[in-house]
Amino acid sequence: MSYHLDGITPHGGQLVNRIATPEQRQEFLSKADFLPRVQLNERAVSDLEMIAIGGFSPLTGFMNQEDYNRVVTEMRLVNNLVWSIPITLPVTEEVANSLTEGSLIRLDNPVGQFIGVLQLTQKYCYDKTQEAINVYCTNDPKHPGVQVVYKQGSIYLAGDVWLLQRDPHPQFPKYQIDPFESRQFFKAKGWKTIVGFQTRNPIHRAHEYIQKCAMEIVDGLFLHPLVGATKDDDIPADVRMRCYEILMEKYYPNDRVILAINPSAMRYAGPREAIFHALIRKNYGCTHFIVGRDHAGVGSYYGTYDAQYIFNEFQPEELGIVPMMFEHAFYCLRTQQMATSKTSPSIPEERIHLSGTKVREMLRNGQVPPPEFSRPEVAAELARAMQVPVGYEI
Repeated sequence: MSYHLDGITPHGGQLVNRIATPEQRQEFLSKADFLPRVQLNERAVSDLEMIAIGGFSPLTGFMNQEDYNRVVTEMRLVNNLVWSIPITLPVTEEVANSLTEGSLIRLDNPVGQFIGVLQLTQKYCYDKTQEAINVYCTNDPKHPGVQVVYKQGSIYLAGDVWLLQRDPHPQFPKYQIDPFESRQFFKAKGWKTIVGFQTRNPIHRAHEYIQKCAMEIVDGLFLHPLVGATKDDDIPADVRMRCYEILMEKYYPNDRVILAINPSAMRYAGPREAIFHALIRKNYGCTHFIVGRDHAGVGSYYGTYDAQYIFNEFQPEELGIVPMMFEHAFYCLRTQQMATSKTSPSIPEERIHLSGTKVREMLRNGQVPPPEFSRPEVAAELARAMQVPVGYEI
């Protein structure tokens, strides 16, 4: 795979832009009171946004039945392009019956504001159990992704969309860097190779270790934490972003790192979501993507390295982005540094492993993560955010 300053090609060959032009926006606004409405939930708002800014290129709207079926069963669109997660707009049967195929639909956010338009081309039924088993590898209703599928409406709406306008992010406006802009930043810095990193958890020493290992062989690091909908017990996005700011200020070379938000929602789909996350970063201009232990996993639904193995199911040129595989990193008591089983001579008893789940549990129990897991400044921020006394000994 070759890289050049014009950047890596977006998935499907072209970066999608579905943000309404001023003329289109004015036309849509003039029709606003006469269009049938569909109210979007938080995930659907994120999906609309990601489609519009090109993060989900080549998608120009919510999937039709043919693309949906192929993605669910084969991880490909009808045109054979790799795509692993269905991007769909569910509604109840009652809502679907009130809509006419071929018409424009007004899309409102959860508080009723007009934010987008759907050109409705198709309404179709789908099999919730089949989607759960194929996409999430389980039909257990306790799985957060499966739970969403089982609770949502039984009809999907398909068609191209327009985002009415691109507003600054309400929490992180200075970190709102869309795919077109990130590509421009990479080009301005002269970066030919860029590694993307995805996380929904606060950054810890294992994250820092694999990021810096990757930085040794690429030009730049694109830190891209997800700030869309997550599980209720995940650490809030604003806390996670402050942790990244602390790390960048004290522990990273500022000229080789860009921090930006990923506005999409978590699916917790494990292996399939690892592919999905890689393709998103490809659209943002990354040439490489870090895939660590249990990427996008939850509970014990997926094997430790299933999210790495799934990349073997595709030819490198089909994905167009290079996965960088890392084993589970830990603090090695013998060598007094971060390591993996590839580099550490230690025995299991000399290794400090802490997962994001374990840290959340510690914080809820009034414990501060140890320095072997988290930089002290980050641990203090987590403790402050969770209202844990900073001097508490574990």
